[in-house]
Amino acid sequence: MWQCPKCGRTFKNINQDHYCAKIGTIGEYILAQPREVQPLLAEIRETIRRAAPNAVEKISWQMPAFWQGENLIHFAAFKKHVSIFPGGQATETFAERLTGYKTSKGTVQFPLGQPIDYELIADITKWRVAQVEG
Repeated sequence: MWQCPKCGRTFKNINQDHYCAKIGTIGEYILAQPREVQPLLAEIRETIRRAAPNAVEKISWQMPAFWQGENLIHFAAFKKHVSIFPGGQATETFAERLTGYKTSKGTVQFPLGQPIDYELIADITKWRVAQVEG
C-alpha cells in the first residue's frame, strides 16, 4: 500500500495518480489538469453542454458530470487519454462509430495526440438525453 504524502489517501499502486484536493466545479477540474489537456476538456464540456442544454453540471466520483434527473455522462482526463462515461448501452448502440477507440462497458477512450470526434460525443450525449426524457 502507498499513502499519498499530500492528502493521506492510501492506494494499492505506488504513486497512484489521483486528485488530492476536493474538486467542486467542472471549471476547477479542467484547471487542475495539465495545460495541454485543458483545451480538449473545455471543448468536451462545451460539446456536452450544447447537446444537453437542460443538464446541470456537477462533480460526481471526482469527475465532471452532467445531470438531468440522473447522470447523463461523465468525462475525465488520464495520462494517455480522455474518456467519456455515458453508461453501458452507449458502447453497444454506437459500436460501429466506436471502432478504433478503446471501449469497455460504458466507457470510451480518446487517445491523446489523436483527433477527438466531438460530433460523436454530441450524438452520444443527445442519445442519453433521449433515454432520460423518454
